[in-house]
Amino acid sequence: MSELMEEVNQRTNLAASNQMEMLTFFLSDGQLYGINVFKIIEVIECPSKIIKMPNSHPSVKGTINFRGKAITTIDLSDALGMDTVDYKNSISYVIICEYNQSVHGFLIKEPNALINKSWTDIKSPSSVMGKSAYLTALTYIEEDKAVQILDIEKILGEIIGIDDKISDSVKEKLNEDSINFKDYHVLVVDDSRAARTMVQSVLEQIGLTYTLLDSAVTAYQMLEDFSKDTVPINDRFHLIISDIEMPGLDGFSFVRKIKENPKLSSLYVVLHSSMTGESNVGKAMQAGADDFIGKFDPNKIAGRVRERITNLINKKKTTSLN
Repeated sequence: MSELMEEVNQRTNLAASNQMEMLTFFLSDGQLYGINVFKIIEVIECPSKIIKMPNSHPSVKGTINFRGKAITTIDLSDALGMDTVDYKNSISYVIICEYNQSVHGFLIKEPNALINKSWTDIKSPSSVMGKSAYLTALTYIEEDKAVQILDIEKILGEIIGIDDKISDSVKEKLNEDSINFKDYHVLVVDDSRAARTMVQSVLEQIGLTYTLLDSAVTAYQMLEDFSKDTVPINDRFHLIISDIEMPGLDGFSFVRKIKENPKLSSLYVVLHSSMTGESNVGKAMQAGADDFIGKFDPNKIAGRVRERITNLINKKKTTSLN
């Protein structure tokens, strides 16, 4: 097990491509699940004692001491409606992860193996088995052995709660601008329904026009189709906000394809991800992204949108004067 944990740490430093480094693991139902290695800080054996938290969600078993900090520990099996993991009477494990700029522990029955899969081999659940409330993607390591990739953002949103409200101070700045935000169109691309809903809420608070898509493959095809129209692509979409981890085509590759296409290269693309480490911010810039926002900060999203639209307005004014 120590070798597996060491390998996890090594693989978190691998360069990004249209590949997913995944740790597979078992929950109490005996099925295989997967999580992106880039989100893992460490895999540890579950302590025999977890400090209970009063009035917490039933799936929150309590907190554990991890490197001197109290980390909220969520039983993924319990969160999915399965039998809970009996960590008191059997050996179990906790995957320590960073999501949305916070560290959480996910209680699992047992780690399995590290695998490398192309995002083209990772399918949306809607295309293979119907939509699942907590399933964001699916892949196979053998013809009949599926690995289910969970929508951790949805789980955290329901158990821990994520604030999607813009602060009053940011709203005041938006109102001071006297901009008709409805005239500006934002394309949001994210395979997580929970993440799309959160971004949608922010855009609606601003008053922007938006289009939501759950696939970068679909989004790129749509952009290519629109690029053939007489309406300039930059007049159709003033900003693209894209996730990084997506079946079929990841965000890094999505940005590269846009920037390498002369008809689309001028589009302004922001990568929006829970993989907030400095290395991933650097990879976003190397891929050609115009900006990076870590999930999930409503004020930062609003601030970046305001900045982008203000720059567009100022540029238009300068052009008209010349």
